[in-house]
Amino acid sequence: MPVRMKDIAQELGLSVVTISKVLSNHPDIADDTRERVLKRIKELDYRPNSMARSLVTGRSYLVGLVVPDLLHPFFAELAKALSAAMGKRGYSIIISSSEEDPELEAREIDQLMGRRLDALVVASSSNDLQPFLPLERHGLPYILIDRELPGLSANFVGINDEAAGQMATEHLIGQGCKRIGHIRGRENSTGMRRFEGYKRALLLGGIPYSESMVVARSRVDINSEQMGAEAMRLLLKRHPVPDGVFAYNDPLAIGAMEAILEAGFRIPEDIAVIGCGNLHYDRLLRTPLSSIDQNCQGISEHTAGILLGLLESKVRPQSMSIILEPSLVVRASSIRGA
Repeated sequence: MPVRMKDIAQELGLSVVTISKVLSNHPDIADDTRERVLKRIKELDYRPNSMARSLVTGRSYLVGLVVPDLLHPFFAELAKALSAAMGKRGYSIIISSSEEDPELEAREIDQLMGRRLDALVVASSSNDLQPFLPLERHGLPYILIDRELPGLSANFVGINDEAAGQMATEHLIGQGCKRIGHIRGRENSTGMRRFEGYKRALLLGGIPYSESMVVARSRVDINSEQMGAEAMRLLLKRHPVPDGVFAYNDPLAIGAMEAILEAGFRIPEDIAVIGCGNLHYDRLLRTPLSSIDQNCQGISEHTAGILLGLLESKVRPQSMSIILEPSLVVRASSIRGA
């Protein structure tokens, strides 16, 4: 017969709830009790029965994560960090991709609800509130990350996107750029706020804003490098061409760099480039990319903290909004000298 949690509890003179808390690394268990339980579990080579555990605790110990693209380095890093943080407390992450399609995102949210998750984390590709209303009606805890949705009283964790756009553009101005293009994001909170930051920096720097220096693509989080190259080719048709470019994210910036080099321009001597995200593949680039660090680790840690508060508090905490400050990371793609 397989060993049951109940058997371990009876043998050690503890409750099943105590054994469950040890397995989920709950903090209110005494160290000596934790050591006794873990020692016996190891001796018996015990494997928790997730269905039985759910019946005892009323939880599935599953958290859903919906992101625009599983291959996008920012969302991949975020998923990895969030999984590690929640795994320490016995929770598993079910990851789903919306492919930057609002209709698919709504279906994914609906399907994940049917799996009796304990909570849901969403980086939304939509401005539609409708898919989130059933979550509120059914009392399923959820957190928005990276992108806010005005009109929802939801928990949110992200960065100051307007500051990110302003910081990136001011850096290019400081390097002597006078004609700064922007490959912008979609009409969501991150895209619009980074665009506003870009315009604010131009205003403060005494550089006239020109619509011809701004290009948008239908997708920015999937096929991003291709989209960035397409956008940059459009900017290279402007007269005069930009001498600096701020891209909404790093993959778009990398695509833009490919198009610049293809056209025979030098980076950064002719055109300086900066992205946003500070992703970890700079050694693969001929010219390492300057970027705005979005503090992916901080977003993951704060999200995990809110999740655990929602899941383990007897009284659900008030919704909160955590806005982290971005930081500038300067590399060779933008160092021109003023």
